[in-house]
Amino acid sequence: MGELITCHVGLDTGKAKSVGWAIFRDGSEDFEFEMATERHAVRRLVRRLSRKAGGPVSFCYEAGPCGYELQRWIRAEGASCVVVAPALLPGKAGERVKTNRRDAQKLAKAHRGDMLTEVHPPTPEEESARDLVRGREDLVGDIRRCRQRIKSLLLRRGLSLPGSKGTWTLAYRRWLKSLAWEHEADRVVFSDYLLALEQGEERLKQLGTKLKELSQQDPWVERVGWLRCLRGVDTLTAMTLLTELHGWERFRTPRELMSYLGLVPSENSTGLGVRRGRIGGGNRFARRVLVEAAHHYAHRPGIGVSLKKRREGQPGWVLAMADRAQLRLHRRFWRLMANGKNRNKVVTAVARELGGFIWAILQGPATTASTGKAA
Repeated sequence: MGELITCHVGLDTGKAKSVGWAIFRDGSEDFEFEMATERHAVRRLVRRLSRKAGGPVSFCYEAGPCGYELQRWIRAEGASCVVVAPALLPGKAGERVKTNRRDAQKLAKAHRGDMLTEVHPPTPEEESARDLVRGREDLVGDIRRCRQRIKSLLLRRGLSLPGSKGTWTLAYRRWLKSLAWEHEADRVVFSDYLLALEQGEERLKQLGTKLKELSQQDPWVERVGWLRCLRGVDTLTAMTLLTELHGWERFRTPRELMSYLGLVPSENSTGLGVRRGRIGGGNRFARRVLVEAAHHYAHRPGIGVSLKKRREGQPGWVLAMADRAQLRLHRRFWRLMANGKNRNKVVTAVARELGGFIWAILQGPATTASTGKAA
């Protein structure tokens, strides 16, 4: 049993300042305060509340753009702090007034009543690796937008490569650089778009190299090697899954992982009726790469050159698990297609089961025997 909490504090955080509400166990008057979101202000507040409460103080705040640094500051001062999921906060349907003060008060009361769902925080090392993966994904989006701007400009000017069967090939790029523009303004804008595209592609290569180097270091290298044995999973997908699923040991069953990924259908059932809806919520970054990997299981099971190279030197139990996943998911894919299911729904169902195999691989060889049923 831990030491009894004598003060529960809810924080409504902001970039410059945070508004807080403290509830004391001894029944003394609640304490409202404002605090600069800075390390020294946190230190003073924790000491002040600890003296006033005469015992342990526990803080909470909603997960958001301020991240986990505030939690680390509070814990470094000897107090406990949890970051909670905003979507799972208890609330009243009729509430129409929302202020920082009310939010902090509601958080403090829910924290005292143990009605909050804690978000598992990453370590600074895990968060840094996750930001590298997400930064690469942001850059991919920037490149996509640069390409769209170029194509839109060409479309407005009625320009297209004669006989072209695709864009962004070497021939297409040579044609782009050979274009002669009638107006100087068009030339300047087009050159700027093209420069932004080339710079983005070069930066993408650099981030890809850094990500590959990181994947070959501890604590990532072993599990990255395991996951790469699965069909459709290479270094980028493996690192995305591992950084987004930081602390994967907390998922006790495959279903918990599937729910975290947002691959479980929503449900709104009542009485004798069962109504299931769309998937959603969860971690969209991990879900996206898992759905992309699921498309590979439409192809006949086999081990190609690249997959064979990825499997070299990996444990036998991992290879057996990967082979089992390939056979089962391929059968699952085409069985659902034969039943007339929509292809997108089929891919989602296969991605959900693939998540079960990933859970088993990350847990280690002890779960190998029971994975098929759990998935």
